[in-house]
Amino acid sequence: MVRLLGLDPGLQHTGWGVVESSGNRLRHVADGVISTTTDLSLAERLCQIHRALNALLDLWRPQEAAVEHTYVNKNPGAALKLGQARGVVLLAPALAGLPVAEYQAMEVKRAVVGTGHADKEQVAEMVRRLLPGATLRRADASDALAVAICHAHHRSTNLVLARARA
Repeated sequence: MVRLLGLDPGLQHTGWGVVESSGNRLRHVADGVISTTTDLSLAERLCQIHRALNALLDLWRPQEAAVEHTYVNKNPGAALKLGQARGVVLLAPALAGLPVAEYQAMEVKRAVVGTGHADKEQVAEMVRRLLPGATLRRADASDALAVAICHAHHRSTNLVLARARA
């Protein structure tokens, strides 16, 4: 049994989800959203994300993390801020010694729904079916759990392939 942390980065809302994976079995552990205070400076908001992620890592003790790649935004300023938030989201688990995997949004959708062009509602519905008990209060949490599910599937496949090669 391995505990996985899925993360959907955002400056205003960073989704997170924790699942346990054993072979093809998945179990929902927890999910939620880290929200920052919009009237704070960028540096203070990044600190809020970092502190909250550290608290999550201490509380849930995942063994691996997975982060979704972000879309390129048409607004360069917004894209830069999102990239900085994503940097914090990648850095926190890495500093805690966790391996951190990254997945494109289409790859996550394909792993969870079966098609890379699924909409957010389809992803959320499949997350609910795959992880009974998930609360999914915000789409960000649903997306983060989808990232964790994607990582669990890729992880299982990679372990099977490694055993076959050995």
